[in-house]
Amino acid sequence: MLLRRDFTKLALAATAAAVPASAKINSVFGGVPLGAQSYSFRDRDVDGAVAAMKEIGIGYTELFSGHVEPKVERGPAGQAALKKWRLEVKKEEIAAIKAKFDAAGINIYAFNYSFRDSFSDEEIDKGFVIAKWLGAKYITASSNVATAKRVAPAAAKHKMIVGMHNHSRIVPNEFATAENFATAMKEGPFIGINLDIGHFWAANFDAVPFMKEHHQHIVTIHVKDRKKNQGDNMPFGQGDTPIKEVLLQMKANKWKIPAMIEYEYKGADTVAEVKKCFEYCKAILTA
Repeated sequence: MLLRRDFTKLALAATAAAVPASAKINSVFGGVPLGAQSYSFRDRDVDGAVAAMKEIGIGYTELFSGHVEPKVERGPAGQAALKKWRLEVKKEEIAAIKAKFDAAGINIYAFNYSFRDSFSDEEIDKGFVIAKWLGAKYITASSNVATAKRVAPAAAKHKMIVGMHNHSRIVPNEFATAENFATAMKEGPFIGINLDIGHFWAANFDAVPFMKEHHQHIVTIHVKDRKKNQGDNMPFGQGDTPIKEVLLQMKANKWKIPAMIEYEYKGADTVAEVKKCFEYCKAILTA
C-alpha cells in the first residue's frame, strides 16, 4: 500500500513527465527572453497568475514569493506565522506549485524571496532550498544592503546567485544606486543584480551605460516605465525610461538576461495591461 506522501510524489512526477517539450511557451524575441515578474498578477492567486501568463504567451517568470507563501496579517504575529511556514514547508507543497508552471509550459527562471534584516539565518537558508525545489536558476531579492553580508555565505553554500533588486528611494540600507550594488557585491561572487530599469531611471540613473558595464552580474531586469525625478509609473511608452534602448542593447549584444515585465501602473484589467506591456516589448525586439 502506498503511503500518502509516496502517492503524492508519484503523482507530481507523472504530471511533470506528461508535459511534452513542445508545450513549453517560447517567448524569446531577438534572442532576448521576455517574461514577467508574477507580482504583476498580485490581484490573483497562483492559478490565476499561471492562467494569465499562458493566455498572454509568457514563457518565463520571476516567481513572486506572494504566489508561494501563505497570506498573513501585518505585524509581528503575521511575521511569526510566515517564519514558521518557511521553516516547516515541505518539498511536496512547493513541487505542487512548480507542477502548475510546468504544465503550462512556463519556466520559473528565478524565485523572488526578499531577504530582510529581520530574517533569521534559518529563513535565509530555506529560501535557497525553496528556490531549488521550484527549479529556479536564481533568487531575486528586495533586500537590505547590510543583509548581503549574511546572504552571501548561504548563496555560496547553495551555489546560487542572488540578484539584489533596487527601488527609487535613496535611503540608508536600501538598494537604489550603483554604489549600493557595488557594496553588496563585495561580499562575494554569489551576490548579483536584479536591475529595475524603471526605478533606476526614477532615481535619476541610466540603465543603458550601467548594463554595458555590469551586464555580467545581472540575473534579470525588471521592465517598467517611469518618469525621472521619482516620477510615476506609466503605461509603457508614456514614461521616459529608456526601455527601447535597454532592450535593443540586450539584443545587439546577445545578453541572455531575461527581461521581466513588472506591471505597477494603474490600469483597468491586469491581464489586458500586461499583454499591452508584453506586445510593446515584443515589437521592439522583433522590429
